[in-house]
Amino acid sequence: MAVYTVTDGAETFTCNAYLVTGERTTLIDAGAYVGVVDAIRDHVDELDRVVLTHQHGDHVAELASVLDAFDAELYAYGDHPRRDHALADGDTVTVGDHDCTVVYTPGHADDHVSLVSETALFSGDVVVHDDGAFDDGSFGRTDAPDQSRERLVESIRALLDRLPASVGAMYAGHGSVFEGDVRAVVERALERAERREPKYPAE
Repeated sequence: MAVYTVTDGAETFTCNAYLVTGERTTLIDAGAYVGVVDAIRDHVDELDRVVLTHQHGDHVAELASVLDAFDAELYAYGDHPRRDHALADGDTVTVGDHDCTVVYTPGHADDHVSLVSETALFSGDVVVHDDGAFDDGSFGRTDAPDQSRERLVESIRALLDRLPASVGAMYAGHGSVFEGDVRAVVERALERAERREPKYPAE
């Protein structure tokens, strides 16, 4: 699986947006990097689809620019005026050359989904490897009024239940790409989330 983080050049806050090349060239989240269209064009001339993990601003601020530039189809769980395909838990979406299962993972956002293939996990913000709060297994913040730690914990448990043992790479919405024992990272994130303690001191 060829995956490029096309928001690497951002100097302002954004999520990680991942370009996955192959039969169905796919962008996982559009991010908030104003140069993302040019960054995508550094790798490909055409983009088939954009798949959103959720619609927080740092994941969708440049969505219109990407859709306009490439005439790509939009896949999303939550309503969006430009959505072409509504995602549901258990759906299969081709990302690059790989079939990914959609896993509904709310808690950080009501419309959050993760994508799981036989070799990779696109986890959005539900689970990340490192984010300044924890290293080697962290989780999305849940301190806003529309967020829920209880739902997040349930989502991480569901993700573990549906994570193949063969998954060896995790592409999260923030922090570093991780290659190795993804299940162990997700288990550590679950353990930390289950403590129900504030993720950040200010929460």
